[in-house]
Formats: sequence, structure tokens, C-alpha cells
Amino acid sequence: MVFVPKRSIYYKPVWRGDSISMKSDIEIAQEAKLKHIREVAETVGIKEDELDCYGKYKAKVTDELWEKVKDRPDGKLILVTAINPTPAGEGKTTITVGLGQSMNRIGKNCVIALREPSLGPCFGIKGGAAGGGYAQVVPMDDLNLHFTGDFHAITSANNLLAAMLDNHIQQGNALHIDTKQIVWKRCLDMNDRVLRNVVVGLGRKADGVTREDHFMISVASEIMAILCLAEDMEDLKSRLGKIIAAYSDTGEPVTAGQLKAVGAMAALLKDAVRPNMIQTLEHTPALIHGGPFANIAHGCNSIRATRMALKLGDYCITEAGFGADLGAEKFMDIKCRAAGLKPDAIVLVATVRALKYNGGVPKSEWNQENLEALKKGIKNLEKHIENIRKFGVPCVVACNRFSADTEAELAYVKNFCEAKGCEFAIADVWGQGGKGGEELAGKVVKTAEEKESRFAPLYDTDRSIKEKIGTIAGEIYGAADVTYEAAAEKEILRLEDLGFGNTPVCMAKNQYSLSDDPKKLGCPKDFTVNVRDVYISAGAGFIVAITGTVMTMPGLPKKPAAEGIDVVNGEITGLF
Repeated sequence: MVFVPKRSIYYKPVWRGDSISMKSDIEIAQEAKLKHIREVAETVGIKEDELDCYGKYKAKVTDELWEKVKDRPDGKLILVTAINPTPAGEGKTTITVGLGQSMNRIGKNCVIALREPSLGPCFGIKGGAAGGGYAQVVPMDDLNLHFTGDFHAITSANNLLAAMLDNHIQQGNALHIDTKQIVWKRCLDMNDRVLRNVVVGLGRKADGVTREDHFMISVASEIMAILCLAEDMEDLKSRLGKIIAAYSDTGEPVTAGQLKAVGAMAALLKDAVRPNMIQTLEHTPALIHGGPFANIAHGCNSIRATRMALKLGDYCITEAGFGADLGAEKFMDIKCRAAGLKPDAIVLVATVRALKYNGGVPKSEWNQENLEALKKGIKNLEKHIENIRKFGVPCVVACNRFSADTEAELAYVKNFCEAKGCEFAIADVWGQGGKGGEELAGKVVKTAEEKESRFAPLYDTDRSIKEKIGTIAGEIYGAADVTYEAAAEKEILRLEDLGFGNTPVCMAKNQYSLSDDPKKLGCPKDFTVNVRDVYISAGAGFIVAITGTVMTMPGLPKKPAAEGIDVVNGEITGLF
């Protein structure tokens, strides 16, 4: 018997002759028997003329569908989040997709609402964002690559504003833009570190003003946040008009509206503003829309997609990126506040290997039983349970099972959670699809139906910027103090003078630690969070505070996933 390993962490054992090899996520997805998207939509009452199809298996929903369903009562809103992950992730999307399939298996009408994947992690280290194993949304390769073009539209709208700003300066600079105070960055949906800091306008006078410029990844663009928070096209245009692109030589904000860019940007986003529908491997409908990262942006899919899912299903299962210290906090303090949403229950995903990682175990030893490391690392889970309760929402812990998990380790986590008063279930949706999550689905239904959600945001927005940052750092991260670099101090004063002090705060922080230092695993104590920079996303309606060494334009790892991706006989291989 020969064990043949492959690159992805998510593979199902399958017999092939006298050896065992592993079936990859993309192999599972490509072998799936998909239904036409019209058939999937019909299961939740959507008619053919309420879809704009992109081939057989993808569609955008129409504004007419929203008009039809908007007055229906909402279903239950279930948020899936996680503990601090390993670099490979803990299968949060896999649990979200699997839970949606499981809910339908136990007779609950469920619609999933997810973010769209970015090309950055697809070609980087983490892989795509379609779930894994037998808990995937499909077509997986389409979703992870170009999909319906939403990210292209967002990137184009972002860079159109940048081009119009530089052109305005070149054509006489009627708004007296200070070229040393241009804050709008260009973007690209790719991990490309050399674009973080660039010089533009080199060459002749006709080639523009020479200045320093910067790129961020598209998922960190304010356009992405605006798309995900906009109610409709009119709200989108209003928000676009408020974007601050630069400051004048007298310190006044210069907006996209003043640069007369709003109409053209809206034209680029006309179709992108509408949610997309695809299906899971078990044909559960999934609305996929928007994709801000949670470590450098607000980490939630669009309000429009979530609201649509709540109207179409008895349950909407959605997720927020990375750990609960990032995605869940922003889901509740930014998205729910903006949209008037109220989560009925939160599923907190944990894995034995991530708990051991947080207990100090290196990757090479994750597959070895280690109860002592588990006991140390479980402090991370404990902190996230505590944080979720601060928002008044009941919590269910889902242990995403891996083949190396031992019964002793699983029993320890189960006993710990139940001692904390949390419902707990082991889920194997990766290996078994919806069947492997039926216990979890039952616990989620019981919690959402029987326990009252007393949801409230963590802070009031009328508090000062530093008070809000301090509340998040102290209450959610467990920090003892917050320090500010000179540039951040100066910008906070300017933003409060300009009247932007009463907005929510979006913290840009690494995803691996509760602190701003990715090496401080578990549940660190007595640490200080350092705020390096602060800027306003006026159209999105929040302030971004950048901590530690986190970058809004990531770089590729030493061995990027892109090295293993190919096209063979017309089929994409190597995606995971």
C-alpha cells in the first residue's frame, strides 16, 4: 500500500488499485453533477426571468427579484467565524457550505451567503475560497478565478478614479490638489509586493506629474467596501461621491464627486452591484457577492446578498473572514450596524491542529497527539467564546475534523466547550458533505430557535476615534495598551477636525494572533497594540486603523500555489 500525498491539505482518501491516493478539491468539483442554475433558483422560488445567466451554472439575480421579496419576513441569520487560524486556514468556508447542505438535509430551507475569492490567496499560500472536499460551492474553478467579472469592475472603477485624479492635476489642477497629499491608491487583485511603493509620471512633461504612488490589493479597496455596504445603485453613487482621493493645498478634502468620476465609476459597477448565485455540491443555493479581506478590510460579503438570502430562506448561513477578532467583530460593528441586521447565532469553527498550533506546536507535529499543547492553545478558543458573548449572541462551537485528530483530543475540546456552556458538535462535512454536519445543523437550529439573541455592537460610534480603537484592542484582542505613531496621531486629529470622528473603526491586523504580532499565539497578555497609520474610507463610512506590520498589498510566499496550477486537456488543475 502506497500513500501518495498531494499539495492541498484538503483531500479525501480514495482507493485506486492497490494504493491509496487522495482526490483533490478540484477533482471532486469537476466530477460533480451540477444542476442548471435555473433549477437551483427554482427551489427558493426564483423564476427564470429573475436571473441573468452567465452560462449554465452561474447567474446574477435581478433588481426585480428584490422588489418581489423585500417585504417578506427575514429568516434566521447564522454567522460562521473561527478561532485564530494556522497559515493554511481552518475550513471556515468548508463548514459554512457544509452547514448549509446539512440544514437542507434536516428539512430546513437554507441559503448560503459568501464572499467571492480573491486571486491573491488563490495564487499565494491559502488557496481559494470555495470550501473543500464534499462541502464546496461550484463551479469551483470559475468562482476562484474570473467568475462574473465583479473584481475586474471594482479594480477598474478604483483605477479610473486614480487616472482621473492624475489627469486633473495634469490639466491645470483647478482643485489645487496637493500632490504630497494624494491618498487614493491604485489597486490590483494580485499579491505583488513590488507595487506597494512606486514612482509614477516619469518621462516627459506630457507623461504627468512625477510623484510617489502606491498599490493595494483590490479586496482592500474602498470600492470593494462600498459595493458590499451599498443598499442600491443610488446609495452606491452617493457613497462613491464621498470618497476622499486627496487633499488640497489648504487641507480641504478632494472627493470623487468633485473630480466628476462618480457616473463613470457607477457605470463600471452597474452589473457588479448585483449578487451572484451558484450552488453547492448538494445543490443548496449560494449567493456569492463581494470579497473584502478581514485582516486589511471589513471582511464580509455584501449587504444585498445577505438580505436576499434572508428573504429567500428560513436560514441564511454567512461567514466573516479569518478569526472572530477580525471578521466577526467587523460583521457586527460595521456590517450589522450599517444594515440593521441581527445575528441569531454564531458558529465558532475550531480545529484540533489550530489549537495545538496556538499551543506552540510546529506544523511538522500537528498530526501527533499532544494534549498538553491542546490545553495551552485552547485559551485561544476560550477568548473567542468570551468575545462573542460580549455581543450578546449565542454561540455554537464546531470542530472541523481532520483525519489525524484523536478521540482523546476531540473529547477534551468537547468537554471544554460544554463546561463553558456552549453547544458543541464535531463536523466532517469535508469528507461526508451535508451528512457529516447534521449534528451541527441540529445544534444550530436548537440554539437559534431556543436562545434569545440580545445583539448589540461593542461600542457607540459617537465616542472618539482613540476610544473606539482602545475598546476593540482591549475588549476583543485583550491588549493592555495602544500606542500611536506620529503619522497616525496627526491623521486622527485631522479626521476629527473634519467631522469624521463618529464613524465605526475597521482594524487592519494580522490574522494569526489576537495581538498585532503574528508570533504571539494562544491568548497573549499584557501586550501593546501599535497603530501605524489611520485613514478615512468616507464612502464606506468607516475609519481604517493599520496596526503592526500588516500590509494592504500582500506578497507571494517563497513557493506560491501558482507553481502548481496548470491547464491539462482543457481542464484547470492544481487549484485548491
